Amino acid sequence: MIRKRVTATAMAALALAGAVAIGGCAENGGGTGGGSVRTPSVTSTPTGPSSGWGPQVWRSEGGSTMMGGASGSWAPGMMGAGMTGNWWLAGNGERVQTLGQARQRATAFADRLGLTVGEIMQFSRNFYAELRSADGRPATEALVNPADGAAQIEYGPAMMWNTVYGMHYGSRSAVRVSAARAQSIAQQWLQTHGSAQTAVEPESYPGYYTLHTRQSGKITGMLSVNSSTGQVWYHSWHGSYIATSQR
Repeated sequence: MIRKRVTATAMAALALAGAVAIGGCAENGGGTGGGSVRTPSVTSTPTGPSSGWGPQVWRSEGGSTMMGGASGSWAPGMMGAGMTGNWWLAGNGERVQTLGQARQRATAFADRLGLTVGEIMQFSRNFYAELRSADGRPATEALVNPADGAAQIEYGPAMMWNTVYGMHYGSRSAVRVSAARAQSIAQQWLQTHGSAQTAVEPESYPGYYTLHTRQSGKITGMLSVNSSTGQVWYHSWHGSYIATSQR
């Protein structure tokens, strides 16, 4: 029982690590079109871990660990019956420096979930991987640690909002926000927070959308919008954008 409580605590810490500007940015009236958007103010702006990895769970120097363990032990099954697969793949000790190397590690992780790897993005703190189902639909998102090749479900929206591969597996929240509306919500959120970035290319994941942000025609980062509530979660843990590899 004590071990399970410790594991749950570690999961919660990882899910919230690096998160910033989470708010109830939702449509009034709950419709999928029209209506005003209420954008929340930022209540806190933590800088997040310098390595881009969750505190008390990942060690940026000397490799990754999960509460001191050396193997991937964080599985969806720990949160409820019916969940399968493993949310974490331990690193192999080798640095990941290229998009090709990141794709190899993301593929090893995706195989555990029966998924394939789509887009890979390199940032200054980590590599981001889009994972897709066998029919090509966006399934979830993952991170690859450049220090040792460890891979995991991305914290933030992928962990907290994803209704198939996240902590709330099996939830059936109604989709009240269309892709076009999500882009509009994301754009207003950026403008309200004084950003000159533009939200583009919404990808529909189970329970939410993820959008790239661009400025002067170049990718700068990404954010997500909950497809039920319209809540916005900015991905503050990536660092500076470097490059992209399409599938």
